[in-house]
Amino acid sequence: MPVKGESRSVTANARRAQILTATIETIAELGYGQASFARIAERAGLSSTRLISYHFAGKDELISALIADVYADMGRFMAERMADCADARDALATYIRSVVAYIAAHRAQMQALMSVFLGYRSESGASSYDADSEREVLGHLQGILRAGQESGAFRPFDTFVMAATVQRSIDGLPFLLRTAPDLDLEAYAEELAELFDRATRSAP
Repeated sequence: MPVKGESRSVTANARRAQILTATIETIAELGYGQASFARIAERAGLSSTRLISYHFAGKDELISALIADVYADMGRFMAERMADCADARDALATYIRSVVAYIAAHRAQMQALMSVFLGYRSESGASSYDADSEREVLGHLQGILRAGQESGAFRPFDTFVMAATVQRSIDGLPFLLRTAPDLDLEAYAEELAELFDRATRSAP
């Protein structure tokens, strides 16, 4: 039987998750600029915005938690799918298909993240753009590309340029979905996988 402190922790975690979900949905629908604590509290079914302030010191902390939550969820999603790749060509195609699949299944999260990246500034004036995460993502892609070059599966090219090009072709998808919400994302992923397989592989 859980002790009283453990019960509070479970309850607090559930409330934080409820607030984060409402924040994502509010930003995805209305945009970051319109996502006030009052609107978030209303969507979460909270009686007062004080319940948000109890769990998050302010909007900076709330937005930081939102970004961290989405990144962690995406990381788990990707890790499951990247675990059994046979070689570098398979890894590159799996990476592209998996990121597109995550975007397809988590549209609200990705729309919210996009709106935050475009509109958020902290009290100190800092943006929410995470350069460390960007370097980590591009570094992971470069690792796949270098492994392919070392094995002879990929032709010689600048791995940073190629990694950035691959990532940007995926990063733009939430923007594209605003103008083409019925886009066939499975076909989109297959086109990208084929495109970058042709762009990277060694000549037969």
